Amino acid sequence: MRARGRDVLAAASMYYLQDMTMETIARQLGTSRSTVSRLIKEARETGVVEITLRPTQSRAPGLTQRIRDRYGIDAYVAPVPDSATQADRLDHVARSAARLVGSWFDSEMVLAIAWGTTIHAIAEHLQKKPTRGSAVVQLNGAANTRSSGVDYAGDLISGYGRAFGAHVHHFPVPAFFDYAETRDAMWRERSVRRVLDVQRRADIALFSVGALEGELPSHVYSAGYLEPSDVEMLELEGVVGDVCTVFLRADGSYADVAINARATGPTPAQLRLIPRRVCAVAGDTKAVPLRAALLAGIPTHLITDELTAQRLLELDDDVDDDPTWTNVRDPHPSRDS
Repeated sequence: MRARGRDVLAAASMYYLQDMTMETIARQLGTSRSTVSRLIKEARETGVVEITLRPTQSRAPGLTQRIRDRYGIDAYVAPVPDSATQADRLDHVARSAARLVGSWFDSEMVLAIAWGTTIHAIAEHLQKKPTRGSAVVQLNGAANTRSSGVDYAGDLISGYGRAFGAHVHHFPVPAFFDYAETRDAMWRERSVRRVLDVQRRADIALFSVGALEGELPSHVYSAGYLEPSDVEMLELEGVVGDVCTVFLRADGSYADVAINARATGPTPAQLRLIPRRVCAVAGDTKAVPLRAALLAGIPTHLITDELTAQRLLELDDDVDDDPTWTNVRDPHPSRDS
């Protein structure tokens, strides 16, 4: 029965979230088209899939295809009305991300998590899926001068562990060290190297993007992780946001941003070593840092809402129409080791 349940979830995810045909799903699952049809029907009847009719035509399928074609990634655009609140948009994206991550993560796998508001919202929609020999690991430190970060990041990572019955590896270091040499020394400690080794073995990384500006500032900018002088320096350096507390400029560059030498999250080059890199983003104010993450070649999978997807593509069109823009889309800018 457990195997049957996995097939139901996998078939429904591929059909409803990945826009695959029944023939393609049958090949993926090694079964027949009629069996796939029955699996999808069972998904609807058992509540795995809930179908909602919307009175207006969704732009999601077209936006999904345009992002896939432009960036060469797997994209999933949640159909959310333009009139929806920011909370509703986040909820739709979180639900889609929870279903997809649940379908991808399985026994003997490692899931790497970067804490944040969006990742917390995803955790609230995770379905229980017992696994064997699996692990969930924290990608970046969460302590700052005001808090140990345990209540926030620790509980969040543990929530993913409980959902999958996975062993949890916390990362008990600051989000940012005061000195780069302190971080370098800590990275030589065996207790820290153990967590870094688990991160390197990750099969899936789950993260969002943080925006330096916007009506709803990201957690790293609003919860005491940065001093006012840090924020001022980031603005002077042209930073637009971050991924895993590593800061990016609009063109995806990051290697010479000074504060990144003190950050504890993996760099884009290190993230690119993880096979499946899932970026969940809700809110068009995050379109600029999202584009930076895409230019840095970080995500392999993107889950977002319609307005954010539309704004992302508009930014691309603006760049294409601007003859003064000299950046050439490079999937791997600012390589580091």
